[in-house]
Amino acid sequence: MPRPLKPANPFRYFHSSPEVIRLVVMMYVRYPLSLRNVEDLLFERGIDICHETVGHWWNRFGPMFAADIRRQRISRMRGFCHWRWHLDEMYVRVNGEMVYLWRAVDHEGEVLESYVTTTRDKAAALRFIRKTLKRHGKV
Repeated sequence: MPRPLKPANPFRYFHSSPEVIRLVVMMYVRYPLSLRNVEDLLFERGIDICHETVGHWWNRFGPMFAADIRRQRISRMRGFCHWRWHLDEMYVRVNGEMVYLWRAVDHEGEVLESYVTTTRDKAAALRFIRKTLKRHGKV
């Protein structure tokens, strides 16, 4: 019986440690700094990287870190009895075309899921609700 495959390490081809990469991306995202400002701050701390590397790491690892933070936040919030989410529907213009935007929003205003469709029908609503209920549980 073959052994299950391990998930690929996203940091495997980088010479810097994952902690440094996470620090660089979080500094750039968390504080209103430019790429060169992050480069200067890290140089003062003994980490010599280029501002282009900061931008590359932000593009590559930013969505992964954001998804991880979002997942942790939702799992923490589920433990509280007051955590609720609701379904929101809007009619918006995307690329000059009017479409329906369905969103699942929690009680703090954080968007959990979003779904864009050109039709406003029962099938589209049920598809989105099933996906959201499977991922985030009861309302």
